Amino acid sequence: MTHRTVKRLADAAAPEDLFQGQWQNRPTKLDDFKPYLHERWAEGCTNAWTLWEEIKAHAYAGGYGAVRACLRPFRGSTPTDARPPTPRTVTKWILTHPDTLQENDRLKLKSVLVHCPELEALTRHVRDFAQVLTQLQGDRLLEWIAAVRADNLPSMHTFVNGLERDIDAVIAGLTLPWNSGIVEGHASRIKVIKRQMYGRAGFQLLRKRVLLG
Repeated sequence: MTHRTVKRLADAAAPEDLFQGQWQNRPTKLDDFKPYLHERWAEGCTNAWTLWEEIKAHAYAGGYGAVRACLRPFRGSTPTDARPPTPRTVTKWILTHPDTLQENDRLKLKSVLVHCPELEALTRHVRDFAQVLTQLQGDRLLEWIAAVRADNLPSMHTFVNGLERDIDAVIAGLTLPWNSGIVEGHASRIKVIKRQMYGRAGFQLLRKRVLLG
């Protein structure tokens, strides 16, 4: 073979790319039926055998192989990754602030919510609660709980039941500027110091390290 022939073979992405000369633009029995095939493909019928049977009923005299070859480019243009997003991925999208969610992920989440009204309601409640939590709007908590009760979301109802067991404390925690963050920070620091000693020192050394540190 010549260098040009080898290069043409190597660069071909599909067997159809090798058709040249008399094989190009040659009339076939399928030409009159291609508009019908394109229309049926756009409607969602992608089974070559089914489409072959349909056009045979309209006097097509060709074989199945020609129909399959005609539809092959359409299959190549179909996205290969058509799997739905995993629950973990959808959860990440819901828990991410809408302003920081990437545009591509925002569109995917919108597509998921359109097909699931319950998930759309859950997303709305989660984002409303995030606003109550981050902006200390505890006065809205009872209103938020009533909105959750109005939807058929058993998991959210369980969460609300837990809040209502000590609703006054929850409202105070979501309203007042004070919290136990500093205390928890000191407790974590003491635990780190204790673990640094690998359990080989007693309380006296731990006390000195905490007080002198």
